[in-house]
Amino acid sequence: MSHFNSQSNYGDNRFIKSQPQMLNNFYGTTDVFPYWVADMDFKVAAPITQEINRLAERGVYSYEFNEQAVFSAISNWHAKRHDVSLNPENFVQVPGVLSGIALLLRELTNEGDAVLIHTPAYHQFANLITKADRKVVKNELVIADDKYQIDFDAFEAQILHDNVKAMIFCNPHNPTGRVWTQAELSKVIAIAQRHNVTVISDEIHSDIIFSGHQFTSLTRFDYDNVVTLIGSPAKTFGMHSISNGYIYTNNVAMLTNIKKLVGALYLDHGNALTTFATIAAYEKGSEWVDGMLDYLQQTVTWITEFAAQHIPQLKVYQPEGTYQIWLDFSQLGLSEQRLKEVVFKQAKMGLTPGNWFGAQSPQFMRMNIATSIDNISASFELLKTAINSFDTEQCESDICSASSSTNGCC
Repeated sequence: MSHFNSQSNYGDNRFIKSQPQMLNNFYGTTDVFPYWVADMDFKVAAPITQEINRLAERGVYSYEFNEQAVFSAISNWHAKRHDVSLNPENFVQVPGVLSGIALLLRELTNEGDAVLIHTPAYHQFANLITKADRKVVKNELVIADDKYQIDFDAFEAQILHDNVKAMIFCNPHNPTGRVWTQAELSKVIAIAQRHNVTVISDEIHSDIIFSGHQFTSLTRFDYDNVVTLIGSPAKTFGMHSISNGYIYTNNVAMLTNIKKLVGALYLDHGNALTTFATIAAYEKGSEWVDGMLDYLQQTVTWITEFAAQHIPQLKVYQPEGTYQIWLDFSQLGLSEQRLKEVVFKQAKMGLTPGNWFGAQSPQFMRMNIATSIDNISASFELLKTAINSFDTEQCESDICSASSSTNGCC
């Protein structure tokens, strides 16, 4: 697995996560390691590169599409990895997952309709809802037994109170890393069915599942008003800038209308590079994905053990899936501004602030761990040093007086 621990090489590349202007805007400095964008530093599986090279070496870029081969590859992958049966005829190809959700909001809801999301939530969900002139309804997840869970009573009450017509459901969940159990999903579907709520399920992280947990697609449930973004090689294979999105539903009437909308906008086909790279990924990338998951699990273990030993005030929520880790710095007892100075300036960690996801406390941050353990260990050593070097005179008196004796600042 040495190729997963290779040195990150941003160089002169125009990667969003390392662009100086963006780093300055977010962190007030360019001297941070970019853990904020949910993409990978890992080199993609060799079959993907080989297929792109094969196409490039021909030197000819005539019209060339093969959507059905893509749909079959995705279906076969899900049958083998997740024991879920998908009909290749029930897919609709779109430019990406977010564009797919944007299209579905316009097709399945009306202007002014309420659309629910579970917060903290991937920030683009609220953005897409607002830009579609729909109303965002936020159902806050609760922390119980050391993990985020759905408050089903509050969830159903908000559906009734706000007359919710649809919901965007993140399965697995970004940013908390929850992999929803079949029992939890059954409750979600039962509530949606009771109130005729359309469920748009974002399942882009479905393959990033850690040991002891099992992904369950909402396509498994007998409810007509479910549509999923089930296929995209972006997160699974690190094909973030060259991937399409794939809408799937078993509802024939819904499928027909979605195909009509996407076709009318001429968005239902990709390009040859994306098409054949996707087929290569799903047909030949299984061994690479297994290696990546093993590596990510080692990374999670390393972070958890390091924090427990050296930064016990840092709460690390154990991810069940995704390559994001949700961190809670609140026990450090720092003001929001001081925390940013410690994490961004001293530890040089470009984490994503929790308020992007609607977290109530500014003490939460998300970290993308799809990079080398060498990078991560260097960052956490800096974080440990920054926390250990707290000057008690810099603590705000009201924070210190309220802090426990174990507080690292006071």
